[in-house]
Amino acid sequence: MKALVCRSLGDPTVPFSKDSPLFIDNNHPRPALSLPSHVRVRVRSVSLNYANLLTVLGKYQERPPLPFILGSDFSGIVEEVGADVTKVRIGDAVCGVGDVGSFAEELVIEESKLFVVPDGCDIVAAAGLPVAFGTSHLAILHRAHLQPGQVMLVLGAAGGVGLAAVQIGKVCGAVVIAVARGIEKAELLNSVGADLVLDPSDGSMIKSIQSFLKSKNLKGVDVLYDPVGGKLFKDSLKVLNWGAHVLIIGFTSGDIPSIPANIALVKNLTVHGIYWGSYFKNRPGVLRDSMNELLLWLSKGLITIHVSHKFPLSQVNKALALIAQRKVLGKVMIVVDEEGDSSRSRL
Repeated sequence: MKALVCRSLGDPTVPFSKDSPLFIDNNHPRPALSLPSHVRVRVRSVSLNYANLLTVLGKYQERPPLPFILGSDFSGIVEEVGADVTKVRIGDAVCGVGDVGSFAEELVIEESKLFVVPDGCDIVAAAGLPVAFGTSHLAILHRAHLQPGQVMLVLGAAGGVGLAAVQIGKVCGAVVIAVARGIEKAELLNSVGADLVLDPSDGSMIKSIQSFLKSKNLKGVDVLYDPVGGKLFKDSLKVLNWGAHVLIIGFTSGDIPSIPANIALVKNLTVHGIYWGSYFKNRPGVLRDSMNELLLWLSKGLITIHVSHKFPLSQVNKALALIAQRKVLGKVMIVVDEEGDSSRSRL
């Protein structure tokens, strides 16, 4: 089968060659269905995440032994099931997450890591649900317990997790302030219902937030959702309400900030670190309930998976370059089964 293999750590955006970290193996062995709880999936599409970039660079918290097939959230069709599998059937459209192995034509995975895609939903786009929306849903509802009328500030709001957070915030009935750079990103965020969209480039973000809060007779930000880190995070602490929740999602700025303990004390802040993948091991029931609610919302049209680009497996390096350059609005999809989707990136 065809698979994307990482054979060394390094820059994943360079063209494929005998020396590149990534390469396409056209004759990779098919994975074995070795356990009765295993399911074989014919992969339709894979969602590209910032974590994939960090993994190949050797900067992610998890480092699979080399060589390995790159992994991420994916969608596809069930082709074979083990003897103990009861929740999915051959022919079902599913989405799920593979720590490794999903950037390939076939994937064998535990049934517990699969979720049935509702009828009528775009199976290619469904690959973008688990990590981005799953992270945001667990953070916002399970950890911060966002309530109607509360204020949520979302940094990096036009990326995969950020755009998911904005939509989930609006489903919850919150006032959502979204931060992103550029007119195109602002238009997208307005289209999904953000109450205020700010570009931090001009340096007036905090004053604009304070003016907005005052105009709405609101005291401050109740939930800070941050996949960015750096200066934006530090500045955002100034507008937090007493008892606010701080959700640490990631550090795409490359700058890992710290929170002064005296600020956390005086404002009675609750700080949450969110690593979605660890819920499979530590809180699998919570994760499954979260995904089931997201799939219900998706089927009802309450949330939308915005796909800005689609690439074939042979152009993963170009797709990763877009993520590295922060030129992505929403999700980038790698279409593995090209017969199932003939569209391409708009670039």
